[in-house]
Amino acid sequence: DWSNRLKIANRLFDVMSSRSEIEHPMCHECTDMLLDSLKKSLADASKERDCYIDFHKKVNVNSNELAAIKKLENIEYERDALKQEMAALEEEANELDKLEESYWQEFNDFHIQLQTFLNERDSINLKFVHDSNQLEKLQKTNVYNDAFCIGLDDQFGTINGFRLGRLPHIQVDWSEINAAWGQTTLLLSTIANKLNFTFQTYRLVPLGSFSKIEKIDDDTSYELYGSGDFSLKTPFLNNRFNNAMVAYLNCLQQLGDYAEQQNRKLKLPYRINKDKIGDVSIRYQFKGEETWTKALRYTLTNIKWILAYAASLASSK
Repeated sequence: DWSNRLKIANRLFDVMSSRSEIEHPMCHECTDMLLDSLKKSLADASKERDCYIDFHKKVNVNSNELAAIKKLENIEYERDALKQEMAALEEEANELDKLEESYWQEFNDFHIQLQTFLNERDSINLKFVHDSNQLEKLQKTNVYNDAFCIGLDDQFGTINGFRLGRLPHIQVDWSEINAAWGQTTLLLSTIANKLNFTFQTYRLVPLGSFSKIEKIDDDTSYELYGSGDFSLKTPFLNNRFNNAMVAYLNCLQQLGDYAEQQNRKLKLPYRINKDKIGDVSIRYQFKGEETWTKALRYTLTNIKWILAYAASLASSK
């Protein structure tokens, strides 16, 4: 058995010797030296292994850093892109702000113009309403009544404030009477023209306080004004003034008859017959001033009726 073991041992030593530079079997001292050498080699291998491990770790760390750097670069690129986009958006926002400011400026200008227009429109509308009302009033206004106002002042008939007549206790100045006759002559002539009426026999000549009446066939003229110098010494002057008033009554009668023919409902309040109106003579007599004043009052009344008729024709048109 020992021989077999020895053989086996020798074979093991041969194998070991073939795989290393050391001859086997070794002595105890050589074995210790070999063990020390192997321990040193093992220690060196361990250090080298640790170095490789550290290097591997560093390599992994560098890979993570590269990935992180790459990611950071991507982030920075995205950030730059976002900055550019934000700058573009800010520029667009500024443009929109300018547009909005311009819009509000135009809106305010338009609002001011609109308000101005509305104010002008309201003013024009108010003026239109006012003018329309004025026009309506004017259309309804009797311009003849405004131009020739006939009224009463106690026992006197008046035209435009001038008294036509005289009383013993109220001695109206002849300048006022003559002015009243001038207005009365002008009114009768105006109404005749308005109605396209032509007088026969006589022609009215309104000349203010010095109006007169002319005979058409022979141009005889009668003064329709007085001086107050009525006496037996001046019968010629008395007759001319009285003839003028009688001629005026004749013209008034002609125009009154024409108006009554045109409007059957119209009846003048006082009938005229030659020198009388309402059975009162229009001739002036020094001691008959009350009768004369009454005749003049009746004359103005008839004229006022004819004036109303002419005004009604004007308003109906």
